[in-house]
Amino acid sequence: MRAHSFLLGSLVAVTFATASPVLAQQGLDEPFQKTFREALAGKTVAYVPVAMNFDLTEGWYAGLKKELEPYGVKFEIRDPNWNTNAGAQAVTSLISEKPAVMVIHNPDVQTYAKLLQRAENEGIYVIQINMGSAYRSSAFVGANWIEIGERQTEGVVKACQGKSNKIAIIQGALSAAASAYTLKGVENVLAKHPEVKVVSSQAADWDAAKAKAITQTVLKQNPDLCGIVGFWDGMDIGTAAAIKEAGLTGKVFLATSGGGERKGACELVKNGSFDLNMSYDVPTQAAQMAGTIKWLLSSGVKAGSVKGFEYSTLIPITRENAEIQTSCWNLSDLKK
Repeated sequence: MRAHSFLLGSLVAVTFATASPVLAQQGLDEPFQKTFREALAGKTVAYVPVAMNFDLTEGWYAGLKKELEPYGVKFEIRDPNWNTNAGAQAVTSLISEKPAVMVIHNPDVQTYAKLLQRAENEGIYVIQINMGSAYRSSAFVGANWIEIGERQTEGVVKACQGKSNKIAIIQGALSAAASAYTLKGVENVLAKHPEVKVVSSQAADWDAAKAKAITQTVLKQNPDLCGIVGFWDGMDIGTAAAIKEAGLTGKVFLATSGGGERKGACELVKNGSFDLNMSYDVPTQAAQMAGTIKWLLSSGVKAGSVKGFEYSTLIPITRENAEIQTSCWNLSDLKK
């Protein structure tokens, strides 16, 4: 019995030993990659930001190109340059041109809503980035603005403990989803802290000059202000400048948010301009959009038949981690 078992084991070992090289020389054809490549090759992705030439929109575009161009995807950019009417015209024109996918950065919740619905009815996939519209399209990739508002305000409230408890709010554009939802997050936290008094809550329309002017006035009227919740770091450069000119850097806690580009985030936290910057990490958002586009195009699902959200994992940038290389990203590196 033992001899029989030994012999059988030896035969099995020999069989596997001789079979393995044969298997190694006969690869398996992966059945999906050809179909995947064909689904992407030659397709056009049209990109309509609120404007180009700042870190968010440049970073998204660079990230999309990096992920999709190697598969033969073509890009169209229509830059409204902060002009909402020009943006609506661009979207309307693109619908007639029928790109495979439209990536849309909405200026507000209403202007593009019906157009985006029309685009998906025409068979165009629509991905909305960071600032969504009232229409829920195939995908939304972006920040959870209510969470951002809550976390920024929690930081300001904590910094104000034992001080005046007077704070100010610098909103973006009132009609923009990012501004309206962030404000809700602020309100959620303030409802739990009746000791905190909001002495000013004004819209600066994403404009750094307006943010600076508002902050200058607020600081003159409230020199004991202990904190400010700002809604975007590109705008809050002006907020920080007003605080610095008043000699209150380090005394007025400034919380803001942005895409986490090194010059606009980590460097400004390191030099004291910002005390907290909630980053929604643009390169990761671009990769999420690219992955969603790959899936939509290769799946063959009908535009508008699936609807999903991908909320960004936030990175709080503070003095403690602003020096860490991975806390922020460089636009120049993303463009390589």
